[in-house]
Parts: sequence; C-alpha cells; structure tokens
Amino acid sequence: MKSIITGTGSYIPKIIKKNSDFLNREFYGEKNESLEVSNEIIIEKFKGITGIEERRYLEPELQNSDAATIASKIAIQSANIDPEEIDQIIFAHNFGDIRFNDKQSDMLPSLASRVKHLLRIKNPNCVAYDIIFGCPGWLQGIIQADNFIQAGIAKKCLVIGAETLSRVVDPHDRDSMIYSDGAGACILEKGNKTNNGVLSFASQSFTYDEANYLFFGKSNKIIPNIHTRYIKMYGRKIYEFSLNNVPNAMKTALDKSGLPIEKIKKILIHQANEKMDEAIIKRFYQLYDSKIPVNIMPMSIQKLGNSSVATVPTLLDMILKRNLADHEINDGDAVLFASVGAGMNINALVYQF
Repeated sequence: MKSIITGTGSYIPKIIKKNSDFLNREFYGEKNESLEVSNEIIIEKFKGITGIEERRYLEPELQNSDAATIASKIAIQSANIDPEEIDQIIFAHNFGDIRFNDKQSDMLPSLASRVKHLLRIKNPNCVAYDIIFGCPGWLQGIIQADNFIQAGIAKKCLVIGAETLSRVVDPHDRDSMIYSDGAGACILEKGNKTNNGVLSFASQSFTYDEANYLFFGKSNKIIPNIHTRYIKMYGRKIYEFSLNNVPNAMKTALDKSGLPIEKIKKILIHQANEKMDEAIIKRFYQLYDSKIPVNIMPMSIQKLGNSSVATVPTLLDMILKRNLADHEINDGDAVLFASVGAGMNINALVYQF
C-alpha cells in the first residue's frame, strides 16, 4: 500500500511587505559599489523577472518553530489523528530559529524537537529530527517519510517545511526582495489502496562545481566592525543550473511512475522565481514533445514571495482548501512536485490523489 497525505496545514505570516516598501532602501552591488539606477527601476525589473509583488514576514514575537507548530496543528486536525500516534516528525528548514533583530541561528534542540514539545506529544517513540536540504527540504522529507512507511518502520509521519528568510537577508542586497517567511505541514501515512499516494520520486545532489551557488556572505555595504553574514546567491548560475537539470529530474520521476504526461493535472514547483519556473515547465514539456496544458502550474510567489522549504507545502494546502483562485485538485488527479535549491539539490515526486 502506498503512502498517502491525509491532512495539510500552513501558516502565512500576517506582516505584508510590498515592493514599494523597498523604495527607500540603500542597495549596493556585489563589489560594494553604489547602484546608479533608481530604486524604482530596480523594483520594476525585479517584479518583471520574479513576479513578486509582495511577500510575508513573520511577526516579531514568533520564531520558525512557532509558525511550524501552528501549521502542524492544522495538519493534524485535518488528518483527524491523535498526535500521540505520530511515529516521526521531520522538520525541513535551513536556518533554525532566529529571534527578531538577532542574526544568530538557534538549532539546539532541533526544531523538530521544539515542535514535538509545543504539540505536547508524550510518546517517546515519536522520533523528531531536522533535515537541512535547501529549498527541496520538505519534498525530501516526504520522500524519506515514504521510505520509512514502505519499510514498515513508521505508519504516520508529520512532515514540516518552514523558514524565516527575512531574518537572514542582507538589507543592502537587491536579492533580499525575493525572500519571505512561511510554514507548511502535512501528515503522511500508510494508505489502504494501491492506486493513490506516492507513486515515484527522483532526488539528486550536485556538489562538484555547484555546492556554493547559494552561500552565506558579507553585506553588499561595507560597515566597519560588522561581520554578520547573510544569505547570498549566484542568480544566473542557479537559473542555468535549474533549467538544465530540474526538467530531467521531473522526467525521471514521471517515467518511473508509469503515467503518461497527459495524466498530470498540476505541477507544484518550488516558488523561486516566476520566469525560472515557467522556463523549467517549458523545458519539461519539450522533453515529451508535448504542449503545456492551460493552468498546469499554480503560482503563489506573486503575493507570498520565496519562503524556501515552505513554498510547496503552503501551495498544496492552499489548493486543497480552495484558497487559490482558479486551481483545484480532485480525487484521482496526478500531481508532479518539483524543487531545487542550495546544495545544489533537486527532487521531484509523482503523487496521485
């Protein structure tokens, strides 16, 4: 019997940060030089490439594990299970808990342990641990949970993807406008049917030349005696890498499922960059010499930004609960998930509802 998603939940932070909020920001280039173009032009070009109009920041009194716990409670309620029945809590993130206005990352104890504590789960056989796998972390958590379920080691798993990227961005870097915060979660458990659930997956890590495409680096603005480091990326390299490799991983997963491409009703891809995601989908369908179906790729990045591991589970929760206009997933629909991120890591998964 295949592993099935029986409940989903998400937490979308309350603070809305619009593009116009960056008009007075001091932006600098990679060589610490002042940018000659106006912020109006910078923001206009940024929106044209990424599609982002606004993003969400977590409330100051909350941390990553708090948002994850809220999403988890909703997922548990949605699945209608007793939390004490959960065998594993798998928490995908990259930066731990970071208090508001404090750049220090805190991962002791693990965030999964914190969520288990906040959920007040007493069962010591509920094993809680974290995954650091870049933006594909939540999807990798699903793959790992499915493997444990298929091996008979676990029956019910809580898989979380949550991040507070707003607390690790360089305010003087244009790329800071990409990032946002959020949390998504789901319950994955052993099903009682053979034709729905996780059908197949593909997962890869490229590190020989690509390991440092995303990294921690100094601020673009030189500030004496300040040595704080922030999330940085080589955007063009990531774009080219993703375009050359993600479609192939998607094809590998789909081919392993045995389903024809025409059976895929939705593709839920990591909300990294609207133009990049569109290019990946185009390249994927070219591999099958097939036309891209209308409305195949739901997007939330316009309003929610790039919240790393949270983008895909949040998107899934929104669609299943009819909170994303013009998109729905029905019983029997086959969905292809895909993600790419720091590492550089890639994964894809085919699931039939």
